[in-house]
Amino acid sequence: MIHRPWHRRLRGHHPDATAARLPGLDARLARRVMLPLGVVWLVSSLVAAAVGSYFAAAVFDRALLDDALGLAAAVEQAAGGDLQVTLTGAELRAVLFDQSESVVFSVRRPDGTLVAGDARLQLSRRQPAASFEFADLPLDDEPMRAVVLARSQPQPFTLVVAQTMHYRGTLLRRLLLYATAPQLLLLVGLGVWLRRSIRLDLQPIHALQAELNRRGAADLQPLPVHAGTADVHSLVQSIDALMARLSGALRSQREFAGNVAHELRTPLAGIRALADYGLASADPQQWREQLQGIALSQARASRLVDQLLAIALADEASGGLALQPVALDELAHRMLLRAVPRADAAGVDLGAQGLDAPAWVLGDEGLIEGALQNLLDNALRYGRPPDGRPPQVTVGIEAQGDEVQLWVQDNGPGLAAGPPATAEAPGQADGSARLLQRWQQGGPGRALGEGAGLGLAIVTRYAALMQARLLTGTGEAGQGARLTLVLRATAPAEGAAPGV
Repeated sequence: MIHRPWHRRLRGHHPDATAARLPGLDARLARRVMLPLGVVWLVSSLVAAAVGSYFAAAVFDRALLDDALGLAAAVEQAAGGDLQVTLTGAELRAVLFDQSESVVFSVRRPDGTLVAGDARLQLSRRQPAASFEFADLPLDDEPMRAVVLARSQPQPFTLVVAQTMHYRGTLLRRLLLYATAPQLLLLVGLGVWLRRSIRLDLQPIHALQAELNRRGAADLQPLPVHAGTADVHSLVQSIDALMARLSGALRSQREFAGNVAHELRTPLAGIRALADYGLASADPQQWREQLQGIALSQARASRLVDQLLAIALADEASGGLALQPVALDELAHRMLLRAVPRADAAGVDLGAQGLDAPAWVLGDEGLIEGALQNLLDNALRYGRPPDGRPPQVTVGIEAQGDEVQLWVQDNGPGLAAGPPATAEAPGQADGSARLLQRWQQGGPGRALGEGAGLGLAIVTRYAALMQARLLTGTGEAGQGARLTLVLRATAPAEGAAPGV
């Protein structure tokens, strides 16, 4: 049975119709335990009844056999050669006396004629199969228990002694009652104790439900619930972990929305100003210049949105990213071929180093591709030498022990051209650590009026997701910038072609 107040408490403050029809967890657990115990009690009672009946019947049969043996000893041959019972009436009543049952007997010759006793007492067959046997005989429609003896001395005869079975049934019922009643009381007591114990053990779950019902949508703090068992403790930890992930996702969404609102305001305002200026002019050449400016501003805004989305997606993937073997040499070769048209259009000498040897790393192909894309984009945009030399960008792969380095190097002004350290990156005079943070631009980016300072921040975030790291440094001969993504080496993926 379900305790209704407790059942309503378990459902919470807003139960629906389905929940109202479902049993409480405490009732279900108690039923799951008590049902097998009840079956065990029933089976044990039946076994006790069968065993008690067997031994009680054995005791009564033994007493009945003793009476029959005493009567058989009193059957003798008379002077005329016939059989007779030598006991007097008083002695016969003493032998057959029973306080609770009626006892009768009969002695018959082999031909079935009666020697002494009750003529109504007869066997269906004349002789027992053994020296004695027990049988159930009806006497005047009343069931009786009988023992049959076959004797050959002094002459062959058959003795039947039978008694009623009233006391046997009464004794068996008492035995069954005394054996099962205490067990039933213990079973009821166990059920009450078990129900109370289950309720106490489920109290942390009720507290957890009450705490969750009190929470607002924005309250994702850890639950202050005391767990009395390991299962409840694991449940609370899982809920806390889920809330932490939800909190991170909400924080990322709020940050993304704030970043979009803040950073798109400037390019959108510029597009609006260019459009207004073009509409106010009647010169087609002015229209063309303003349209070119609008297209350039739109491209910058589109790139900014793509970068913001990349960071938001990286933050969202931080909870369940599965790292797999990635063929880094193939991925880098594919990215280089994709960047060749842009490099040729910009007059950049794009080269490669170390891409011929197979290199397998543990990571995510999409994240590595995005990181390399951002590194190449930064190098092609800002890696131009200030002295007018031809710009060069090189992508290389180098294996070092259990790590593989993917690096992009240019011959531009380098990272040291950034401004001095700020509050966001104290103690970094060269500004390299500051440039790995969001919204931080180097000198070339500010001079060109391009970018939003998100490229290296995206690469840093991608590296953290893959348990890798991003290193900054200078290129060969101390010129330019060299950005290195250090990944963990791994064995080739199963089924990869040889030499890949």
